[in-house]
Amino acid sequence: MQPTLLILAAGMASRYGSMKQIQSFGPSGETIMDYSIYDAIRAGFGKVVFIIRKDFADDFKAIFEPKLKGKIAIEYVYQEMDAFLPDVQIPADRTKPWGTAHALLCAKNVIKEPFAVINADDFYGKNSFEKAVDFLKNQCNEKSYAIIGYELAKTLSDHGTVSRGVCKVDATGKLVSIKERTKIYKAGDKIVFEENGVQEEVPFDSSVSMNFWCFPPSMFATTENLFHDFVRKNYTDIKAEFFIPLLGDNFVQNQGGTIQVIPTSAQWFGVTYKEDAPIVKASVEKLVSDGEYPLSLWA
Repeated sequence: MQPTLLILAAGMASRYGSMKQIQSFGPSGETIMDYSIYDAIRAGFGKVVFIIRKDFADDFKAIFEPKLKGKIAIEYVYQEMDAFLPDVQIPADRTKPWGTAHALLCAKNVIKEPFAVINADDFYGKNSFEKAVDFLKNQCNEKSYAIIGYELAKTLSDHGTVSRGVCKVDATGKLVSIKERTKIYKAGDKIVFEENGVQEEVPFDSSVSMNFWCFPPSMFATTENLFHDFVRKNYTDIKAEFFIPLLGDNFVQNQGGTIQVIPTSAQWFGVTYKEDAPIVKASVEKLVSDGEYPLSLWA
């Protein structure tokens, strides 16, 4: 059975100021997602599921349907505020979506095979998809998940803070814990994160999750239960978000599972801020000129 690729593309792009998921970066108008899907197809993924917002579904489909038709199976899922909610009313003043783990949960009814999850606006590289397929086909099960791990120092932006799932890894490459740090940046010759006004240092070579996870479909049931608990506990906090690292931490700490942190040689780059865009564009153009990708992905 071929694994599925789940792409989180419902983000509001608040910091970036436009719908960055469908911005062109490649020489023939390709988006970052195009490169991820291209790499996924050649690595052996059989289906792509897009999690998007209903209000830009038509524009989104108009861009991706023509070029992907006949190349890979496609499904769409909408992240709606009331999806999979327990028996509670949405707080009237909540406008923020419930977070990445809730977005993932919204795909529960369309994914029945081992699958990988990625962000729409991150460039992960060919090697990452190859390693993900190998794990999903040969090692993934209800007690064994994986993260593609990147070196923290290579995932920062020069234009502001970033959010990263910082991993603590044991000598065998297994995840000990993962914590979502939402304000990471370079401060002189150090990398730090801020939490509740306190600054703490993070080692340069820390392994971080860029939200490239490998899961079996059995994880959806646990995720739904955790989401219900999360909503009940954080009901009054209109900014609380249910992040995927919370699932990973719970899996290791409470369910006796293991998460392999798989290092990749692939170069990551992404667009967190508008100022990052020219760097990403130049990086893609270099990969094309080096022969890593064709001039036109879907020609």
